Amino acid sequence: MTDTTASTRETETPHLSLSRRPLNVVIPGGAGHLGRIVAGHLHAKGNAVTVLSRSGAVAPWHVVSWNGADLDDWARDLEDADVVINLAGRSVNCRYNAGNRREIVESRIRTTELLGEALSRLSRPPRLWVNASTATIYRHSLDREMDEANGELGGQEPNALDSWRFSIEVATRWERAFFAANTPHTRKIALRSAMVMSAAPGGTFDILLRLVRFGLGGACGSGKQFVSWIHENDFVRALDYLVEHEEFKGPVNVASPNPLPNEDFMRILRKAWGASVGLPASKWMLEVGAFFLRTETELILKSRRVVPGFLSASGFEFRFPEWRSAAQDLVQRWRRQ
Repeated sequence: MTDTTASTRETETPHLSLSRRPLNVVIPGGAGHLGRIVAGHLHAKGNAVTVLSRSGAVAPWHVVSWNGADLDDWARDLEDADVVINLAGRSVNCRYNAGNRREIVESRIRTTELLGEALSRLSRPPRLWVNASTATIYRHSLDREMDEANGELGGQEPNALDSWRFSIEVATRWERAFFAANTPHTRKIALRSAMVMSAAPGGTFDILLRLVRFGLGGACGSGKQFVSWIHENDFVRALDYLVEHEEFKGPVNVASPNPLPNEDFMRILRKAWGASVGLPASKWMLEVGAFFLRTETELILKSRRVVPGFLSASGFEFRFPEWRSAAQDLVQRWRRQ
């Protein structure tokens, strides 16, 4: 079905909503892989960064403990914050058994509802609340691109696997909880993000490059399914852009404007690494591998052909719009590490 979630991007000349002074930014879930990238970027720019973390990890920025389930002293840090960027949520890189499904849902829905409750009680709430979402909310698409205005939400495809339906259900419930929060004085953006490619250990790029390094970087399944991706540099720059420009609200796709088929994606990655060949993996091989790696093949086999309609139309310039230059840059960064 066509995406009918409230989403607007005004057509008048963009104007800045927050000055270029240092900002007070709170990041629930900022101790994870993506959270560290975002916190590091904002901290390096001179912003005051507070991360809400279950682990209480040591970092160059302020870290406050929270359990993501109950209102507590952490809510005080939201008062006078300029921006809240919620990245909390259990990793989906796991088997979708009953226990993991429950944790995936609760870690997203409950933390979002909790933040909404906390923000509604503030005397001086933040100007902007950015909440993580996912590009997988759109249907499996080989036939056309999916932007915010004309993209079709998934879940109704006749041949969709149960794990695909589950991911879409989580995404739609997540956004529903976010937009239902009573925060009339706070602009809200749901980040429908593609896979963020970073050279840092433990991320998606690191996993894909490992396949190439061991000679397994061929096409996955048919190889025809599209891969939506975004370079980490463009991801954090897009966040800066969304913070500054108040014409953005509702769901926003954060992805490269050039998704490409899996077979081309892997071929370009092999070339960037310097590998001449890569063994392909059939669907049944991926199913077996996913079982032993305790993950799901959806992360590889679902076709995500998502494009950043609102960002592109507004004039946002990607530094890495093409996968070839992005892959070369990420390989060089990985080697330097």
